[in-house]
Amino acid sequence: MKSKVYFTKEITPESLIKIYEALGVELKGKVGVKVSTGERGSKGYLKPELIGPLVKKLNGTIIECNTAYDGARNTAEDHLKVAEEHGFTSYADVDIMDANGEFKIPVKKGKHLEYDIVGENLKNYDCMLNLAHGKGHQMGGFGANLKNQSIGVASRNGKTYIHTAGKTDNPDLLWNNLPEQIDFIESMAESATAVADYFKEQNKPILYITVMNALSLECDCDAHQGDPVMADLGIVASLDPVANDQAFIDMIWNSTDPGAKKLQERIDGQLGREILPYAESLGLGTRNYELIELD
Repeated sequence: MKSKVYFTKEITPESLIKIYEALGVELKGKVGVKVSTGERGSKGYLKPELIGPLVKKLNGTIIECNTAYDGARNTAEDHLKVAEEHGFTSYADVDIMDANGEFKIPVKKGKHLEYDIVGENLKNYDCMLNLAHGKGHQMGGFGANLKNQSIGVASRNGKTYIHTAGKTDNPDLLWNNLPEQIDFIESMAESATAVADYFKEQNKPILYITVMNALSLECDCDAHQGDPVMADLGIVASLDPVANDQAFIDMIWNSTDPGAKKLQERIDGQLGREILPYAESLGLGTRNYELIELD
């Protein structure tokens, strides 16, 4: 059965609200909006003027967790400063979910992780909008909804656990315990599935939106993020994160933009596309989708 993926070429606050509404699921109660706040020095993160109206419409809280690497966002105090500098606190509360601890959720199916470690405050939310910025990624090949739900929702220790494919959850030992690349890619899929399972068991919905703009080779977590290598593609949204990420990848591969090849090389150089069939095998979603254009 095909999953529905909605698409608009227009990247505006209005089109973001329109594509959210097209999903047909109203997010109610305490809404967590998972957005990357961007490392200090990065420039591709989703801008407040673009996503602010949707977040306000949902009365949402921006949710994040601290980084595993040394930078400007590896403590809650510093992370909130960067979120303020980037304009997020001007239109919504920002919750660094692992500021007050963490907890483990089970990984029910997989071969690398026994559990996922997420920020303690994830318990407080009735639903989640996984609002991702689609772009390249220096370690994962690309980042969109799957990465945003795996590394993005994981605590500082949880990020370490995913990056090392279950070898350690100690950030001080991260760089000496990097696994085979495919093991890291698959660990992201396992942790993203664990979060989906955790929400599903409590009848809490997750909606998935990816804004495909500022398409750089590096992630927003890179303080030295480069300029975009190809033109903006638009916005995709789905109830299925695998289908939504697959649609993003397909648009890059189907693009006639000469810069698309650079992004393709970055993604395949890091085995990035391998996350999709593995996530599908875990039951997180399907790569088979129907694209529904809203323009």
